[in-house]
Amino acid sequence: MICVVFMYAGNILVGKALNDLPPMTITFVRLAVAFIVLFPIGYRSVWRNKTVFLANKMPVFVLALSGITLFNTSIYGALQFTTSANVAILESAIPAVTVILSVLILKEKVMKVQWIGVVLSLFGAVWVIIEGKLLQLAALEWNIGDFIMISAILSWAVYSLFVKLHMFKFPPYAVVLVITGIGLVLLFPAVVVEWWMTGVPSIDKPGHFIGLLYLGIFPSFIALILYNRAVGLLGASKASIFLNFLPVVTMAGAALWLGERITWMHIFGTIIVISGVLLTTQGGKSIVRKEKVIPE
Repeated sequence: MICVVFMYAGNILVGKALNDLPPMTITFVRLAVAFIVLFPIGYRSVWRNKTVFLANKMPVFVLALSGITLFNTSIYGALQFTTSANVAILESAIPAVTVILSVLILKEKVMKVQWIGVVLSLFGAVWVIIEGKLLQLAALEWNIGDFIMISAILSWAVYSLFVKLHMFKFPPYAVVLVITGIGLVLLFPAVVVEWWMTGVPSIDKPGHFIGLLYLGIFPSFIALILYNRAVGLLGASKASIFLNFLPVVTMAGAALWLGERITWMHIFGTIIVISGVLLTTQGGKSIVRKEKVIPE
């Protein structure tokens, strides 16, 4: 999960750097890159297990809609209207929402100490973003981008639950290829409308090409494979809590890449986040699927 966090932090940084491109275009191109990279790896497995995918059409569709389509477009869409600080604060709520849904839907057992960990890690993530100025949180201006982020929170929480419930049925590379392909189909009409309204953007700049290549290979492919595996091993609630490392890693990346200053407030917040994650991943019982995973 640590590798996943670093890749998703890169997603935020690169996504911010590509902010001059419209959100549907960023999502569509990164998915196209991921699909091209995945196709030679997973297409044989998809063909061999086509009956499994057809028998589980609804779960596969929900996985594609929530984790591939809605989450990514919501993140990039939110960055068009709101600040990265607001996005990071709201994204820190994903683990807490996932834990709650896991308890309600998957009946995962969460101990009191784990609830403390959820609250502590969320507090630490917010502390890092606002640099310890708690009164600043109430002073943040909320706009349509913040409400778009609510869609991202719910989308990823639902995706995590469906990964836990259904991902064991499919070969890992094959399922990512399938849901990526479905995501492309779902996004295509929206991209056409976006281009009709704003014009076809130019993505041939060196920075655009490298950034979209990164988004397509790392967050869309490698990180997704690793996250799906982590949910299977740890459970949706425990795996998602690691996402609270995102604001910490993102700010560290911004300091190295953009030259931003790291203060003791950031260090203190980092310690709080790590402590919360460690508490949340201790003990507790989660539903673990015993069925044998289909090989590639």
